Amino acid sequence: MKILELDFERGWRGGERQTLLSSLAFRDAGHEVDLLCRDGEALAAGAGAEGLTVHGCRRPLDIVRFLIRHGHNYDILHAQTGHALTWLAATRWAHRRPIVMSRRVAFALHGTFTTWKYRQADAVVAIGQACADSVHRLGIADIHIIPSAVLPIVPDPERVRNCAAAWRLDGRKVVATTAALAEDKDPFTLIDAAAELLGRRDDVVFLHLGRGALLDAARARVAGLGLQDRYLLPGHQPQVEALFPLFDVFVMSSREEGLGSSVLDAFQARVPVASTDAGGLKELLAEGRGLLSPVGDSHALATHIDTLLATGPGTAAMVDAACRYVRANHDVGIMAGRYLTLFQTLATPTP
Repeated sequence: MKILELDFERGWRGGERQTLLSSLAFRDAGHEVDLLCRDGEALAAGAGAEGLTVHGCRRPLDIVRFLIRHGHNYDILHAQTGHALTWLAATRWAHRRPIVMSRRVAFALHGTFTTWKYRQADAVVAIGQACADSVHRLGIADIHIIPSAVLPIVPDPERVRNCAAAWRLDGRKVVATTAALAEDKDPFTLIDAAAELLGRRDDVVFLHLGRGALLDAARARVAGLGLQDRYLLPGHQPQVEALFPLFDVFVMSSREEGLGSSVLDAFQARVPVASTDAGGLKELLAEGRGLLSPVGDSHALATHIDTLLATGPGTAAMVDAACRYVRANHDVGIMAGRYLTLFQTLATPTP
C-alpha cells in the first residue's frame, strides 16, 4: 500500500511521536509511506532523518494544493489530528481516497462542522476508551480502539550522568513529569502538590521537562512559593525517554488526557506513577498499575507521591504489573499490525 500520514502540529508532543513511530512501522512492514506535515518543525526533521519522504507545508493553502494534486495517488490517507482531518474532508471531492482518522485526545467535540468532518472518515481509530467516548457523543458508533505504542528505552548512561550533574540531582529523590506546560496538563496542580510535599521533605527535587504557553506563569508560581531550587523547569528535552532512569517517581497532573504515552515510558523504565484520573490515565493506571487522584486535587497527588517515594512492597508489585501491561499491550509491531489490517480493508488500489 501507499500511505500518506498527515500531522500539522507544532512542536513535539506525544501525538507527533506516535505519528513518526507508526510511519516507520508501516514502512518496515513493506509499505510506501509519505508524511505531509508542517515545514521546519521537529516532526519533519525527525522523519527526514529516518529517510521518510516528507512533504512540508507552511500554509493551509499548501495542504489543500497538495491533497488536490496528489491525494489520489495514495491508497490510504491517515489523519493523525483533527486539523488534518479537516483538510482531508474538505478535499475529498478531489482525492476520493479512504480516510482514516486517529483520535488521540479526549476533550469534548461539538458543532455541526465537527460532526460532518468526522463522518467523512471511512474509519475512526481511538487510542483508548476515553477518546472513543468523545467521538461516540457525535453519534458515530463504529470506532476502532488501537492503543498507542512505545519503543523499548535505550539506556544512555553518560547523558543521565551529565543531566544529573547539570541539574544537581545527586543525593536527592527525583519526582518528574515530561508534560507540556499547557492548560490541559495543569502544571499548577503539580506545582501546588510539590509545595505541599516539599514542606515536609527536604530530600526531594521536582523535575518538569517540557515547554509551552504556560512556562512563564509556571515559573512565576514556583518563584512565588520559593521553590526555584527544588522545582526545576529545564525545558524540552529530546529523546526524553532516555532520562527516565533518573526518576524515582513519575507524575501526571493533567485535566484532559487521551492516553498519556509518557506513562508508558515510565512503565517500561520501572518508575512508579502517580497521576490524576483524567481521560485515558484512568485506564492506564487501573488494576493496581499506579496511584490515581481526582483532577485538580493537589493534596491527594502529594500524598500519593509521598507513598511511592517510600518504595515499599506495594510499590514493587505496582511496578511489576505496569511493566507486564505495557509489554503486552503497547508494542509497536502490534499497533502497526492492527492499523495495517484496517487499512487493507479500506484500501483503494492507486491507478
